Order: sequence, then C-alpha cells, then structure tokens
Amino acid sequence: MPSVFVLAALALSSVFIVDEREKALVLQFGQVKAVKEDPGLGFKIPLIQEVVRYDGRILGLPTQPLEVTPLDDRRLVVDAFARWQIVDLVAFRQAVGAEGVRAAQSRLDRILSAAIREVLGSVPSGAVLSEDRTGLMNRIRDIARREALALGVDVIDVRLTRTDLPEQNLAATYARMRAEREREAADEIARGGEAASRVRAAADRTVVELTSDARRQAEVVRGEADAERNAIYAKAFGRDPEFFAFTRSLTAYERALKGDSTQMVLEPDSVFFEYLRGFGTPADTGGSNAPIPDQSAGEVLPEGAALPSAEGAAAVPAAEGGSAVEQPTP
Repeated sequence: MPSVFVLAALALSSVFIVDEREKALVLQFGQVKAVKEDPGLGFKIPLIQEVVRYDGRILGLPTQPLEVTPLDDRRLVVDAFARWQIVDLVAFRQAVGAEGVRAAQSRLDRILSAAIREVLGSVPSGAVLSEDRTGLMNRIRDIARREALALGVDVIDVRLTRTDLPEQNLAATYARMRAEREREAADEIARGGEAASRVRAAADRTVVELTSDARRQAEVVRGEADAERNAIYAKAFGRDPEFFAFTRSLTAYERALKGDSTQMVLEPDSVFFEYLRGFGTPADTGGSNAPIPDQSAGEVLPEGAALPSAEGAAAVPAAEGGSAVEQPTP
C-alpha cells in the first residue's frame, strides 16, 4: 500500500496546469527542457524538473520622471508609461534569470529612459508640446522595441504621461510667456489703431466733401431763389410803383415800431410817416418820396430794410426789441 501512495504522489507531481493567463517553462537543473505557452495540462519528470510560470498578459511599466534637454535648451521633466509582453520565454529566461519580471522591468526602464532622452533631445521643446507628440512617442516605442528584443519581450506602446518644466524654470518661463503675449497684444492694438485712423480720416474727408457739395448746391439754390424773388419784385413794381412804395413803407413801419418803448427823433417835415398823415400821395412833395428801385438793375429793398426818408434825414431801423431813430444829416 505505501508503494501505491508513492506512485500516486509521483504521478500527480508530474502533472501541472497552465492557466490561459500564463506561460510556463520546464527546467531541469536550470536548463530549459520544454516551453508551455498554450493553456492546459503539462507533464514533467518529478523531483528532477521544475515549472517556472510567467505572466503571459500585456504588462504595464511606468517610468521614473527624468529631466531631458531639447534642442532649444529648455529643460523638461518627462515620464512615460509603456505596455510590454513576454514573447520569447527562452530568451527571457536567459536574459533575466531567476529574477523574472522584476529584473525585466528594471532593464526596460533603463531602455525607455535612454530612448526618451535620444528622441526628445533631437527636437525643440515646442514639438514635444504640439501635435508632433504622437510621432515622437512612436519613435521612442520603436527604439525601445528594438533594444528589448534581446530580453525576449515586445514593447507594444509608449505614451508620454507628463511633460512639465522644472520648478526652478516655471517663473522665468511664465514671465517670458506673459511678455510675449503682451507684445502680441500691443501689436494688435497698434494695428487696430492704425486701421481706426484710416477709417476716421476717410470719414472726415467724406464729411468735408459732402458738406462742401451741400453748401455749393445751397448757394446755387439760394442764388436762383434770389434771382426769382428780384424778378417778382421788379415785375410787381412795374405794374404799380405807388402801391409798391406804400407796402414797403408799411413794412418799414412794422419793423421800426416794434416794442413798447420805441423812440424816434424826426424832423418836422420828415416824409417817413407821410402815409400815416393821409391817404394817397403827399400833397407837398408832388408824389411819393419812397425810394424807387432801379428796375433795369433789378435792385429791390432787402428784407427788413427801412425806406430812406426825405432829404436831410437817414432812417435807421430798430434792432429786435430796440428802437429806430431818424437823425438829421449835418
């Protein structure tokens, strides 16, 4: 019976199970005798051979932050995250030995750091922070993949997770960025002021042109109206000179006698108020003494002007709200 138990124990120890998430090596005295990459049962020689298991899934590796210097000498603090997988168990065992995944991660970290320094050191810092970032990460991945083939692993992807300035450079960088933005703002303001000056000058020139044209047209219209008025006055005077003189005298009375305190100094024989003494032509003058416009010259009394008085006197029309005074001529 004891021999049966021993045989059963030996039979069980010769069988091992590989999970779908694992890969296994069968070692004999440290030498690789079999590779088991597919899930299922495997067999080994009890007491002589041993099974070493490795994770067959895609693994992650965050790198340590490192400081790089791009072409423009602006130092950057960069860290990355890599995805990798064991693809050659024999090469992996020979490269890392019994330490396994931990030793592989340490060596991959050094490989990634060197690739990051090589790629980011060949471009300016602006490229690291721009849309070219994806191309730079692919270059880092390709370099790390080529170097990691000796470890029996495949670097699937590399991503830059952080790209910052060192703390001692932040203040100077922010000040430079602020100065650059202020310069751009000043340029925009200057260009806006120049454009506004051009628009304002064009508007002022347009105003002057329109005003001058309007004044010219107004003078033309005013001249035509004055000519038409003079023609009407001349025509009216030609029909009845006495009536014309009478109406002009009434207009002179109306404008000279405005207000309640109008004072006038007249000679006793002044003809200014001759039409107020009676009707018709004054008897002692032999006709109207009112000024007769020259029809041939087209002259008429201007609006608001008083009729001249008889000889020896000059009529002065009153201002608005004032008085009109007729003074004798010396």
